[in-house]
Amino acid sequence: MDVVSTEKAPKALGPYSQAIKAGGFVWCSGQIPIDPAVGAVTATTIEGQTRQAIANLKQVLEAAGAGLDRVVKTTVFIKDMNDFAALNAVYAEMFGATKPARSCVEVARLPKDVKLEIEAVAAL
Repeated sequence: MDVVSTEKAPKALGPYSQAIKAGGFVWCSGQIPIDPAVGAVTATTIEGQTRQAIANLKQVLEAAGAGLDRVVKTTVFIKDMNDFAALNAVYAEMFGATKPARSCVEVARLPKDVKLEIEAVAAL
């Protein structure tokens, strides 16, 4: 088991790792749309926040030796299911031809009151 860490994605907000490599997979903690360049949430729309969260996830995956094309499963936590279609449009664009299995759950609240959080498991 190896801890994955990169300065190109936001630091963990609590006592957890950005990702763990184990058993031929990388298990990524949820990424929220913090812009790592400024250390704050800068996007206000669901589209912008989705784009930033996936960009953060991509950086963690690349630090582990994988990429978005290796993701086998994601879980999306969304604050408002009314944003589902807009989230899907950006998600489909960023994942391209490789569409991982996915769950999407509406939740009451997320860290920093963001609109979504995305976690992933990828094959190495």
